[in-house]
Parts: sequence; C-alpha cells; structure tokens
Amino acid sequence: MRRIRTRTVALGVALMAVVPLSLTDPATAAPAAVTTVEEGRLTQAAPQEILRRSGFDEWEREFARGLARVTNYPQARRHVADEGRALWRRAVDRAQGRGPDGGGLSRDDDRPLYWARLGMTKELRQWRPEFGLTEARRDALLGSLERGSRGQDSIALPAGKEVLRIVVTGFDPFQLDADARRSNPSGAAALALDGTTVRTASGKQARIETAVFPVRWADFAAGTVERTLLPHFRSGPRQADLFTTVSQGRPGRFDVERTNGAWRGGYPDNARESRTEVVPIPAGVPTVRPQPQWTTTSLPYARIVAAGTGPYPVVDHTAVTEIPAGGGAPVDRPDGPTPGSTARAGGGGDYLSNEIAYRATLLRDAVRPGIPGGHLHTPVLEFGPGNTDPANGQVTDPDFVRNRIAITGQVRAVVTVAASEAASEAAAR
Repeated sequence: MRRIRTRTVALGVALMAVVPLSLTDPATAAPAAVTTVEEGRLTQAAPQEILRRSGFDEWEREFARGLARVTNYPQARRHVADEGRALWRRAVDRAQGRGPDGGGLSRDDDRPLYWARLGMTKELRQWRPEFGLTEARRDALLGSLERGSRGQDSIALPAGKEVLRIVVTGFDPFQLDADARRSNPSGAAALALDGTTVRTASGKQARIETAVFPVRWADFAAGTVERTLLPHFRSGPRQADLFTTVSQGRPGRFDVERTNGAWRGGYPDNARESRTEVVPIPAGVPTVRPQPQWTTTSLPYARIVAAGTGPYPVVDHTAVTEIPAGGGAPVDRPDGPTPGSTARAGGGGDYLSNEIAYRATLLRDAVRPGIPGGHLHTPVLEFGPGNTDPANGQVTDPDFVRNRIAITGQVRAVVTVAASEAASEAAAR
C-alpha cells in the first residue's frame, strides 16, 4: 500500500511520556450517516458476486434479523460483539479450509470478509430500535463490530517459554473506485496465518495471531493501531516476541522496509478522505517525545533477504524522501535519511502502510525497544492477462488465485525466517 506525495511542514516538539492508554474509538469520529462511502460501493456487481460466490451474502441478512430481536442496549452490545467475532472466525476458517466454501470463490480470498463487514455496518447504521439509541451508543456498537470482525480484539497469544509469540497484521482491499474487484494479499495472508503455528530452524514452535486494519486515515488518527498492539507489546507472560505489519506494495517483489517516516501524504483513502500532515499520535498512547521523524525496522532484514523464501525476490528497501536539515525541497535518498532531516516518505511511501509501520515501531520504541518488528510489503496482486478491465472483467481468474496463494505462502516463509532468528537470539541470551 505504497503512495508517495510530498509537501512541506514543520514538526512540533514535546516532552517524553509513557502514560496509560486511553483512546477514542475510531467509529466515534462523526455522527452516524445513513451509509458511508465504503458501504455505498456494496451495490456494485463485483461485491455482490463476491459475496454470493463465497456464501457471505447471508451475513448482512442474518445480522439484521438478530438486530430486529434486540430489545435493549445490553442485548445490542452482546449481539454486535458476538456477530463481529463470528464473522472474523468464519473468514479465518474458510481461508484455512474449515467449514463450507460457500460457492465457487477460492478459499484464500480476503474480499468476502471486507464486503460482508460493510453489509453489517450498513445495517447497524440504519437500525432504529424501539428502545431508542443515541448516536454515541450507535458509534460504540460500530466500533465493537469493526474490532471484532477484524480480529483486533481476539489476538490470543499463548503463555509459556516453549513457544514463540508472533503478531502479524494486514489491510483491507483499497483503491476500489478504480476497481471494486481488488483484493489485498496482506489481508489474505492474515486470514491464512491466524492461529497457525510454524516451526523455527531450531525446532521451536511459533504461534501466529493476526488482525486486519481499515484503509482510513481517521481510524489511524484515533488510535486503532495502538489499541490493538499495545496489550501484546507490554511485558507479561503472553507478550509478543516478534511482529510484522504487512501491506501490498510494488509489482513483482517483496520489500522489507528499513525506515518509516512521520508524514501523511494525502492520497485519498477508502472513504475518499485525504490527510496531509505529520502522523498524529493519539493522547494517552505510550510514545517517544519529541516525536521522531523516522523509525527503523528491527526485523532481521539481511537474513530474510538471503533466505530464498519463495518465487518473488525480497529487497532490503532503504530509500526515503526527506527535506534535508536546513533545506526546503524534498529530496529522494536511496540509502535512508540524513541527520536532522524532516520526513516526507518512508521506504513504504507516505500512505497508510508507511503509517502502520511508523506507529507500530514507535510504540515498540516506547514500550519494548528490544522486540523485533517492522514492515513487509508484498507484491501487487494483479489479475491475469485478458482480465484487467474492471468494466467487463471477472472477479477472479486462475492467475489471480495462484499469485495470491504464492504471496501468502511467502509471507509465511518470511515470518518463519524472522521467528527463527528471534528464537536463536533468545536462546543465546
């Protein structure tokens, strides 16, 4: 999810702080509308076919029937939370070969989860119960549905020294105005890996837990990343030993992004909103002050690049865009930022993939500086030859499926290499 745009701004300076987390729910940013921009795309032919061919078209109807039986707010809270988590679990099960496939769409597909969630949020947004529902409470329900259906509140890392604990995150499909058929291989990888175990080179087991994030600036500003990751970064018997955020990047290659920048470039998100500013850190988040212009990966990038993890080349990507100290115009730097420079794009650009990497590694630096973590960009997932026109193309094809499965497999292999290095370093201490 890479997009580079450059503008000029000055950073503020503050004090260093590590304080308890107290975040505003992403869904409380504005009063509920009848439908959102994302929900408005549901009527298009491609989303409807994706839902029908996966069996996920039933979720919106069943969720609405359940809402109709709710008679008070506590019941609504339980119903929404349960149904959100159930949708996530069903999507994970389908991706991992459990339960019915629901139709002719391949199991590895991440898109049914995205479109089914939007059907549910649309029903919840339009629901008018007899007991009355304030907009603040509706927003709270929408937030619960978002978190549950993204796996954000069900990351369950095991305790014990015999297992390595890994958190992996992905993203929703994006750029859907150009082509509503689009899939995001990082989301597909999250579904395929959630709750699975890999074996490191030393034989130690590593458990992977995953979540997916929206492609929306407002949710990130409200703290969705920090809320999800902080409980697993803090010390305790179930703290993560390794993390990687994942998104879709460049055609034909994986990138381990070396450096992340504190800048939002303004490219429109899935809600058609644009933000051009310094990455805002929510109040109450443990963080580093003054806010740094750059953060860096602590993934074993040299080992990952050399490992031969799959069909796509893996690159140690070091380029950034900066305003040099004392300078006024952005400059591309192939080998990373120079001292005192101002960020205009990290290795992953200036869109939300760079931002999740920046937020996650900044939180790491504030809470657990020693944990290996960073960002992995996957290849762009493309439709096969002859199926590139969204106006008359098919929602899937053999090349599309084959490439998505290959990308997911290589994400697993990259994570296994990183886990093996983490296990080796832990054993040496």
